[in-house]
Amino acid sequence: MIQTLKQLFRSLLPHRGNRWLGNYPNWQSASQASGGYDAPEILEKIKNAALKVKSGEYACERDSVLFEEKQYDWALVAFLLKAAYENQGNLTVLDFGGSLGSSYYTVKEILGSLKSLRWCIVEQDNFVACGKSYFQDDNLLFYNTIESCLAEHQPQVFLLSSVLQYLESPLDLIPQINAIRSLDYLVVLRTSVSDQQEDRICIQQVDPSIYKASYPSWIFSEQKLLNQFDNWQLAAKGISPLHTPEYISGFKFYWKDFIFQNPLAHPDR
Repeated sequence: MIQTLKQLFRSLLPHRGNRWLGNYPNWQSASQASGGYDAPEILEKIKNAALKVKSGEYACERDSVLFEEKQYDWALVAFLLKAAYENQGNLTVLDFGGSLGSSYYTVKEILGSLKSLRWCIVEQDNFVACGKSYFQDDNLLFYNTIESCLAEHQPQVFLLSSVLQYLESPLDLIPQINAIRSLDYLVVLRTSVSDQQEDRICIQQVDPSIYKASYPSWIFSEQKLLNQFDNWQLAAKGISPLHTPEYISGFKFYWKDFIFQNPLAHPDR
């Protein structure tokens, strides 16, 4: 009881950093109470940060926050290299919601010895237009839809890095992923989950020192989420090294990484 009260008190204290508030009955009501992710100033802040990474001024960025040293998620690195090894040194990644290349610029040096690398980002239209103007090259490509990407490439890895919880209907994406026959791995990183039995819809308020924004967010029941990936074999899971746990209304939630492999792609596994 004392521990629960401490957690509740902590969740109510004013503090710097992102905050998660509320328990909304549906996505629409949470959207009406928040600002959304498509504000022009958000894209501008992310673009300016990503350009500094591209130029080598900073090592990497995440959500427009710049870092002087790489912030690796080693589970991602390991399975990207594994996928490339199993494909004779060639790697194509479909990075859904990959911003302007945050994950790509973090790992590109490690993947530099591959025979070929195609990193395909599927994003909102405004991010795609910006990406094509400022960042696209032979390795980093931008697409408006999964279908337009698949018309040109056959990815071995489908990456969802801190994305699933920001989709209004995240489970609608799973059948689309299941239909991509070339996939060997599905990598779901930095996803907010709890040990509760039910999902929760809340509002994430971004630390104003990053940019002023708020948007709806899911906190998934971990078990319910894992049950949705019954076509996949869970290869690895763990708490993301890039985040610390948070509290909302007295209960604890985490950012976790889940890596799935396609058992049909390698029946001998």
